[in-house]
Amino acid sequence: MAAKKDYYEILGVSRNATPDEIKKAYRRLARKYHPDLNPNNKEAEEKFKEISEAYQVLSDPEKRKLYDQFGHAAFTGAGAGRREGGFEGFSGFGMNIDDILEDLFNFSDFFGGGRRRTHREKRRTYTAERGDDIYQTVTISLEDAYRGTTLTIDVPRYVICERCAGTGQKPGSQPTVCPECGGAGQITYSSGFMHITQTCPRCQGTGYIQQPCDVCNGRGLVMKTETVKVRIPPGVDNGTKLRVPGKGHSGRFGGPPGDLWIIVNVQPHWLYERKGDNLYVKVNVNVAEAINGTELEIPTIDGKTEKIKIPEGTQSGQHIRIHGKGMPRLKSSGYGDLVVVVNVEIPSRKQLSRKARKIVDELEKELPKPSTRFEKP
Repeated sequence: MAAKKDYYEILGVSRNATPDEIKKAYRRLARKYHPDLNPNNKEAEEKFKEISEAYQVLSDPEKRKLYDQFGHAAFTGAGAGRREGGFEGFSGFGMNIDDILEDLFNFSDFFGGGRRRTHREKRRTYTAERGDDIYQTVTISLEDAYRGTTLTIDVPRYVICERCAGTGQKPGSQPTVCPECGGAGQITYSSGFMHITQTCPRCQGTGYIQQPCDVCNGRGLVMKTETVKVRIPPGVDNGTKLRVPGKGHSGRFGGPPGDLWIIVNVQPHWLYERKGDNLYVKVNVNVAEAINGTELEIPTIDGKTEKIKIPEGTQSGQHIRIHGKGMPRLKSSGYGDLVVVVNVEIPSRKQLSRKARKIVDELEKELPKPSTRFEKP
């Protein structure tokens, strides 16, 4: 069996070191090698046991005196009879591992400011979670999309449970350490050289099991329908998303709420077809109006009318643009256009009176023939 190292050497102090120097040395080494700060590190674990054993002996005046006289023999074999008890592991400190950490570790070094936090407290600290976003679709008319409108909608959303104040724990109950992970909040699975660490499924990473609130069943949130007013700005189109900050589901453990997203659906209009910021309206004229030209009153989306001139010789499908009479531009100033699409209606011969048929027959003789019968599409 290999000879044990000298306790003074293990702590890196001289044999004349004061109790305060011994304690400081142990603190420094404990911070470095503690197993909780070196997970799955067997070497660090053994080193921690070694420095803890040395500290247990050298921090006790009686044990240190025996060690100085007899060395390691004072605590083994016959030498053990000259002392009250052998090495007791961590229990020799008269406290559990959490007490050791609270006594020796100032957790403000790790978490910044405030009082010292025990290891158990650190494990049990919840991570604030931002609430989920909510998506809700609304349907409006084209006129509402043009003018803008305000809607009042009912939004089912999770809010903080008033019974448990969002903790998820039954008021007055005390949590117990999770038996699955032993309070670590994580479980490590090993297979050969593979080590996989994941959040404990039983306690969801909190490190302890609590009695769930009888209102929210431990979630910390309850469903509630809230009435929300939503301003729909002028110019929205199908698929436009509008964000209402803070009106999504509430966050857990003090986290901020999510957002409410309104997805706009604009109903098809009986008269206008929308393409971007422009509106299209189809206007029918007869052959004579197309040949001679005419003037028409065109209704606009704002409820007014605009007078336009159909030029002589207008062809079917020709566009006449009325500037600034389309939809408002959502993300900039100004408006799109109202585009009038002319459709020349050609009646069948059966629809014409006898007099009209004679006129058409005469017109056919007088009209010039097309310059070409075929054109490239």
